[in-house]
Amino acid sequence: MPFMTWTEEMSVGVEALDDDHKKMIDIVNELHEGIEAGHKKEILGSVLGHLLEYTRFHFAREEEFFAQTNYPAAVAHKMEHDGMVKRVLNVHDRFNNAPVAMLDLELMSYLKNWLVTHIQNSDRKYQLCLNNRGIR
Repeated sequence: MPFMTWTEEMSVGVEALDDDHKKMIDIVNELHEGIEAGHKKEILGSVLGHLLEYTRFHFAREEEFFAQTNYPAAVAHKMEHDGMVKRVLNVHDRFNNAPVAMLDLELMSYLKNWLVTHIQNSDRKYQLCLNNRGIR
């Protein structure tokens, strides 16, 4: 059973963003599986780097949609994105100078909780604005 599972309740009504969220969940699952399997630091570091890179890509896509639609909560939403990127970047940097053990279930719990909460609370708020302006 995967660590995280995307469900229809997580849909934000924009296909590209739903697909991004699914991909992010896949990467979190890959990282979790790697930790559980005791994969080497190089492999876990690569997955963590991919998570950081894809998170930045996804956030940039959302923020571009916000700019196109004049989404009124864009500034606050971007602050949430910036906080998450900062946290993952910090973990990535510390991981490069620390043992593999620093990637633990506490981190995985944080990633899972942040992603689910962000999608179901913050991301859901932009659905109507984006959909009303033709982004589906």
